[in-house]
Amino acid sequence: MENFYINHIAVAVCAVMSLVIGGLWWSPLLFAKAWQNEAGLSDEQLAKANQAKTFGLTFVIALVMSYNLAFFLAAPGTTWQWGLAAGLLTSIWVAGMFIVIALFEQRSLKYMLINCGYIVVYFAVIGFILGIWR
Repeated sequence: MENFYINHIAVAVCAVMSLVIGGLWWSPLLFAKAWQNEAGLSDEQLAKANQAKTFGLTFVIALVMSYNLAFFLAAPGTTWQWGLAAGLLTSIWVAGMFIVIALFEQRSLKYMLINCGYIVVYFAVIGFILGIWR
């Protein structure tokens, strides 16, 4: 594993991007109400959620996922194009597994599209960041 390099600052930025992209994705500007309706969650349920737990664990899991993708992109010849492609390819695995679970939960197509859209955008962005920020 010679010439193996991971930019730890880029990985941390990728984890933060999970919250930034998610904040926009599930905002009233984009999919908040549609997702809330499809998820069957009331305003009261969302208000009662433990925000520190939700956002804290989201960041930790995003950090793990970002490091995981960074390991695959650690070769010295990695470019932003390969990073973007790897992010999109990763999103196929993640979105595919999400769809399988959602199908067994009897979730709607709209619910799957909203969530899988986020998965594709997030992994494309972090793949790009990890590919370009060497």
